[in-house]
Amino acid sequence: MGMVRAEMEVAGIDPAELRIVEVTSEEDAARHRFPGSPTIRIGGRDVQPPGPEEPIGLTCRVYRHRDGRLSPLPDRADIRVALEEMVSR
Repeated sequence: MGMVRAEMEVAGIDPAELRIVEVTSEEDAARHRFPGSPTIRIGGRDVQPPGPEEPIGLTCRVYRHRDGRLSPLPDRADIRVALEEMVSR
């Protein structure tokens, strides 16, 4: 979550406001509509919403970066944009 905290600081948001939710069961995953780890939501919105074909559950998540590469972490720019949108609301 270091990348999220760093982008929060840049956006002028106190990183202490970061809330981490541990999803430990398939029931938790269903309740939170959890498409895998890590899922990063800002203001309740996923930084890269999963497609309808992506399963909900305890799994590892794959993100597509803006340059097309696959990654276990979202593109930093997606986090930045989501934070900027949240601040402007």
